[in-house]
Amino acid sequence: MPDTFASGPVLGFDTSAAHCAAAVVSGGRVLACRVEPMARGQAERLFPLLEALLSQAGVAWRDLSAIGVGTGPGNFTGIRIAVAAARGLALSLGVPAIGVTVTEALAVGVPRPCRAVAPLRGDEVAWQDFPGSAEPALALADALPPGHPVHGPAWPLPAAIALLAAERLASGSDFPRPAPLYLRPADAAPPRDPAPVLLP
Repeated sequence: MPDTFASGPVLGFDTSAAHCAAAVVSGGRVLACRVEPMARGQAERLFPLLEALLSQAGVAWRDLSAIGVGTGPGNFTGIRIAVAAARGLALSLGVPAIGVTVTEALAVGVPRPCRAVAPLRGDEVAWQDFPGSAEPALALADALPPGHPVHGPAWPLPAAIALLAAERLASGSDFPRPAPLYLRPADAAPPRDPAPVLLP
């Protein structure tokens, strides 16, 4: 991984799967990192976890130079929780929010060429080749196309998100607002009843 990182602390977090995960990094070092498995309740747990992690790292909210957030692919609701939180924090703190896909995070620090594979629901996985694929793709775990070798991650997911966000911040690029990355439509069906009519 390049040695160029943002000088100030960067907070990264992810709720795209059955976990609530966060990390604080600074200067290429991981100051604090935690991954808490949970099937539900990420929305209620996220901010207490972030507060505890910042305290552990000795970092105040005002010290942060950027927010890194996992944008998926993964759980539909979980991705929206993290992305909405990152956008709100970035707005209130006056720092950029930088989206990182789960497959990008899994490839941080892994020798190239490599393939990142993230388990999804059932026997589905999201995969991406580095270098090669421009975006993650969806496949069955036992039906991946030929490509680069699959390696395990070099960093815990939230640490990798924060490290990659810090690297991108140091590059000086403009960052679009983080947006959820979905590889399939949401499971929720639209309501059958017609929408209410809004009176003038």
